[in-house]
Amino acid sequence: MSEQALPIIDVGPVRAGDLGSMASISAQINDACMTAGFFYIRNHGIDETVIDNVVAASRAFFALPAELKQKVSINKRHRGFSALGDATMYGAKRPDCKEFFTMGLELSEDDPDVKAGQPLRGPNNWPDFMPELRAAMSAYYEAVGCCGADLLKAIAHSLGMGVDFFIDRYRKRLQRTQLIYYPPQSAEMGPHQFGVAPHTDFGCITLLWQDNNSGLEVLNRASKSWISATPIEGTLVVNVGDLLARWTNDRYTSTPHRVINRSGYERFSIATFYDPDFNAMVDPCDLDISPAERRYEPITAGQHIVNRLDQSFGYRKGATV
Repeated sequence: MSEQALPIIDVGPVRAGDLGSMASISAQINDACMTAGFFYIRNHGIDETVIDNVVAASRAFFALPAELKQKVSINKRHRGFSALGDATMYGAKRPDCKEFFTMGLELSEDDPDVKAGQPLRGPNNWPDFMPELRAAMSAYYEAVGCCGADLLKAIAHSLGMGVDFFIDRYRKRLQRTQLIYYPPQSAEMGPHQFGVAPHTDFGCITLLWQDNNSGLEVLNRASKSWISATPIEGTLVVNVGDLLARWTNDRYTSTPHRVINRSGYERFSIATFYDPDFNAMVDPCDLDISPAERRYEPITAGQHIVNRLDQSFGYRKGATV
């Protein structure tokens, strides 16, 4: 990984269904995932109007009074609003300096998995005082999910598997999309205050939209220094999460990263954690790793994610689903 920049990969042909381009693009993804664990994607195919609408809704929501936002406080299904101080990354000295609003796959109370009490499943926790948030965020959720599905075809190819490897494991995806607000951080907050403290992501892949205010930093493992994932117009930042690193037997790298909002302005981003079905089994042997070489025992995607959420969010203490 360069000291100065993360790789930029044009995924337009993959999004257009051009399988002839798959070898070249998957080779770039393979290199990025084995080294940086982070890369930008260009020509991601998400309509700019969809992005503009959800960004406008995000700005409007976070500008609301705290007592109003608290009406949709995050629930045991990890849906809704989380205020400043609600999230503390494992090992961090202080809670993160951020607010966020999370949605997942919209499922009714009559859904079989919801009725069975499957963790993190159910209807979203939408604010009735701001109906436009649901419309804008749902449109983005579906659009970025389609992008994630196409990207996983290239990732499957990069791993030497068929491009459809992940499809059956994403029939009822555990995708979570999160609007995030970072207030400006002053120097007086000290060196141990972060927008998000250093961490690795929990799941399979993360797709991040970010505004023009820098703040995301990625650890260069070779030099042990932090490099800026500088905002680049028209791109998303993609990174490997712990679940994909585990699945690949650490062939792919889940890289520590952090956010410090030194810009002097409010910073907004939209993170999508594009993860498999709750009961999808994650086993390195699926990727032709022999049992003798396997570093990790099989685990369901959902249980892995629940374990990690329980470590990082105060509201999870005592949560049953």
